[in-house]
Amino acid sequence: LPEKRTGSERPVSAPGRCPECGSATIRITGEVAVRCPDISCPAQIRESIIHFASRKAMDIDGLGDRYIEQMLRLGLVRDVSDLYYLDRSHFMQFQRMGDRLAENLLHSIETSKSRNLSRFIHALGIRHVGEHTAKLLASSFGSMENLEKATEEELLSIREIGPRVAQSILSFFANPRNMKTINRMISAGVCPAPEER
Repeated sequence: LPEKRTGSERPVSAPGRCPECGSATIRITGEVAVRCPDISCPAQIRESIIHFASRKAMDIDGLGDRYIEQMLRLGLVRDVSDLYYLDRSHFMQFQRMGDRLAENLLHSIETSKSRNLSRFIHALGIRHVGEHTAKLLASSFGSMENLEKATEEELLSIREIGPRVAQSILSFFANPRNMKTINRMISAGVCPAPEER
């Protein structure tokens, strides 16, 4: 049944800043919701790490929800780049963690550093950029540096990318926190492999 209106309802205004991290929120044309574009926002960290480590993204084998929850509870990660700064002593703080499991997780994280560029782009969680669009971007731009500097015209010249997706990509790379996160990963040795043609 529909809710009864009492006449005392008041409109709620959308926040101009994210209540968690203070970043300016964005409203994508054609959508009602406002969103925080910052991948290091505490409200988004858990889901972003789960997505980042998932099989279709960076495929960090063994890094499931349970371990991610423990990382967050222990304050070991603030964004996805922190994954590449963990060592054995961090993992040994986890419940039911042995030497072999810790070594396996470290190996999985190390292996993920050389995933294909399209997987890395997809793993970043850029709004409206799924696996297919990530592959288009990787093959069109060839490197993160080129993608980061892409103009709206260059993005729109890719056949399947429209204004909404282009604007989402531009907004993502215009955010200094997102760029800091990417640069920290690169400093830790993340080097996405060129896409096979």
